[in-house]
Order: sequence, then C-alpha cells, then structure tokens
Amino acid sequence: MAAGDLVTVTYRSEAPPGDEGFLSVRCDVTDGQQVDQAFKEAESAHGPVTALVANAGITQDRLLVRMSEADFTSVIDTNLTGAFRVAQRAVRGMLRERHGRIVLISSTAALHGAAGQTNYAAAKAGLVGFARSLTHELGPRDITCNVVAPGLTETDMTRALTEEQRQELLRQTPAGRPAHPDEVADAVAFLAGAGYVRGAVIPVDGGAGLGH
Repeated sequence: MAAGDLVTVTYRSEAPPGDEGFLSVRCDVTDGQQVDQAFKEAESAHGPVTALVANAGITQDRLLVRMSEADFTSVIDTNLTGAFRVAQRAVRGMLRERHGRIVLISSTAALHGAAGQTNYAAAKAGLVGFARSLTHELGPRDITCNVVAPGLTETDMTRALTEEQRQELLRQTPAGRPAHPDEVADAVAFLAGAGYVRGAVIPVDGGAGLGH
C-alpha cells in the first residue's frame, strides 16, 4: 500500500482490522467457489488482479509413523493445492492484461526438511516445482512466478512452537533472531516489481539455509 497499490487481503475465519486501508474478503483456499468469489470482489473494487501473493498455510505436525492420511492431505490441500487454485484464477486475468506477478510463500522447511513436518515440507517444496513449471508455461509473457522461503518468522503460527522448538530454530539461524514480517514483505515487494526474475527461490531466513 505504501507504493500506491490497491490491496485485497483474504481471511478464512477472523477478519483483519477494517481501518488498515485494504479490502478484506473471506476466502478458504480449499474451496474453489470461495476463491472465485474472492477474486470477483477484488476485481469489482480494484480492477484486474495483476499481483498475487499466495501465503495461506496450516500445519499438522507429527512424526510420519503417527501421521494420519487426513493430517497429510489437509496440509497439502491448503498449502499446495490452495496455491494452485488462486494462481490458476489469477493467471486468467493476467493473460488478458498481459502482465502479472505471482509470489508463492514457501518455507525453509521445503529446502532442508524438518522432523515431524513431512506433510508441510512436501507441500512447501511443491510450490518450488509449481513456480518453475509455471515459469516455463508463461514463457515470453510479462507474467512472473517466484517463491519466497522464510525461516523462523514472528507469526501466529510460530508463536505456537514450544520454547525448545524455537530455541533449536534460533540455534540454526546465524542472525540469532526471528524475521519480522516486514522483512519477508520486503522480498515479496521486490519480486512484485522484478520483471526479469522468474522461477527464483529467495530465502528470507537469517542465513539458516546459507542461500539454499
């Protein structure tokens, strides 16, 4: 919004504050009809969607031997198939506009794995292949698809970690602290304006992956 963009934010259950200068619409990314309706509301208010940030995510952490199929498929459906649903809907309009920027929010878990997160890591790794395949499909069109892979970041999801889990993640992070959401947003904003960066994975992890 600081750059003058008209922003629509989606939510599944609890609406964000209404005085932040953006449009908020309800959308569960596991429901294709809700995705379509959210785009219609955004397009009605702001015009064609030319930049998409797909960051919906859930966790169901368990060791594989204790993980149910529902634990696995629910995470895949939200974190990976959800990105497919919103990207597919966005690309239709971007092709008409001959311009678009898609940024998928992955995780460093996609790049080096994490015990108890086979479902989460698989979904987030899938976003990398998705982005690179879509980059080939879009070819010479002015539509890009890139990935941001955050490490430990101060969010509601990471605040649910145990202190032991948090300290282990910090031990692996040369920066010695979690990322602030604004630092992840900086990478997203860069990719939203970078027309010649395509199929890239940008780690925002305080050095935890040492560039990978």
